[in-house]
Formats: sequence, C-alpha cells, structure tokens
Amino acid sequence: MGYVRRNALVPVPDVACWEELNAHLLGWCSRDRERRPDWDKEKAALRPLPEHPADCAIIRMAVVSKTALVTFDRNRYSVPHQYVGQKVMIKATWNQVRIESAQEVIAVHQRCYGRGQAILELEHYLPVLAQKPRAAKNAAVVRQLGSVWEEAREVLCRHRPDGYRELVKILLLHRSYPHHVLTAALKEALALGRPTATVVRQILLNASCKKPPQLPVSEALAGYVVEAADLARYHALLEEASQ
Repeated sequence: MGYVRRNALVPVPDVACWEELNAHLLGWCSRDRERRPDWDKEKAALRPLPEHPADCAIIRMAVVSKTALVTFDRNRYSVPHQYVGQKVMIKATWNQVRIESAQEVIAVHQRCYGRGQAILELEHYLPVLAQKPRAAKNAAVVRQLGSVWEEAREVLCRHRPDGYRELVKILLLHRSYPHHVLTAALKEALALGRPTATVVRQILLNASCKKPPQLPVSEALAGYVVEAADLARYHALLEEASQ
C-alpha cells in the first residue's frame, strides 16, 4: 500500500492509528506546498466543493435479529433492543458503522475489520437486563466489560442465589455514571468484600462530594500544635468502671 509522488511509489509509514497517518500526510502536503510556488494559482483554478458533500459510505439494508444485532461485512453490531425485527439501514464509512431507522441514527460503532466479531453497546441491552435480570449471568455484553466486572459476576452469580439481580442493579448505574467511574467504584466495593449496588452507589456519592475549602489560619494560631489524644486513658477508665 502506498501513494504516488513524482512517479515514485512511497510506502505508507508504520503508524499506530488513522489520526497519526493523517498527521503524517498533512505534514507531507505542507512541505510539498512550500516547494511549489504556483500552489495558490492552482488552488484558485480548482472547482468549489459541493454544497452538500457526498456521503462516502457503503449502504446496506438489514433486519435486526432477536438478539438486537445487525450483520455487516461478517461482523455483528448491536442496536437498541426496541428495534428487534425491524428493517434498518447500515451506512459504513472507513471508520464508523452508523445504523439508521426512518432516517434517525439509532447506533454508531467503530468499524471492525476483523471477522466474526460482535461489537456490543451495553446501553442497548440495559432495558432487557432490567426486565430479565437472570440473563446477566451469561450475557455476552456483560462478559466483555472487563476483569472487574467478570470478578463481580463470579462473586454474585456463583455464591448467591439471587446475585444476578444485584449485578443488574449495579449495571443499571451506567445510566447515571460513566463506565470507567463505575468500574473504579465496583473495584473498591470488591476490595471491601461488599459488591452490592448500595455500596457501589455510596462510593460514587462519596467520590462526588467536594472537599470543603481550606480556611486561612491566623499568625497567632499558625504555630499552635494539637497533641493527639491518648486513647489508652479511655480504655483504663472503662476497665475501672467494669470492676
């Protein structure tokens, strides 16, 4: 793969992402512009861009499966569950797969160039999990959330008869908190040995509380040191009172 420059094939550089490649090509264009004194004249002779740019996308029609998935290019992408059984339009660009129903975008995914992959969005399945919490025990969308969630699933679903209900209550907190914030709170709850929705919610609330502002200290009190209390004295008093 490469691009042609003055009758010479220049290979595409080894980059980590499309953004890095675009930055490289933009730099190449800028250097080439400096070498061409007639650049502005050539630019003035170009035709203007169209008022409505063409949608550079591959368009396909699909029917949403019972598991709220549509198939495109040998991969499956999730949509909100209420569209099960409906016909939708898939618009795939080089980096995105947009899914539309009645000209409304209902799902956007990063395009996958692998094969046989399932690209799932948890938000699409939350209403179903709320109605059928037992499905959370083996749901693929839950299994892909990461090691913290897998540990919580094991702890709750294997050691508690109704643990799947508690797991769903924690999952539903995604409606109010970002995934990375909720995952950090769940990890803390697991460390405490209390992976419940109540504990996770309290950890989230504690983290959101603002610390009170630090008040200025007068010079007269700046050097004053308060000694720590000797709690052993209280233990001695308790022992005397119990005799």
